[in-house]
Amino acid sequence: MLIRIGQGASNREIAEQLYLSEGTVKNHVSNILSRLGLRDRTQAALLAQSAQLS
Repeated sequence: MLIRIGQGASNREIAEQLYLSEGTVKNHVSNILSRLGLRDRTQAALLAQSAQLS
């Protein structure tokens, strides 16, 4: 899911790709942000992109 955030996908797009509800994706994104100590989706996207370059 973090990779899809890094690719710029919205919650709706991620939900459609993973066959999940939009609410479930929102919960997962919130958990990812919390566990990684990130403020927002932009920070998560930057982290995902930097990890892919390594």
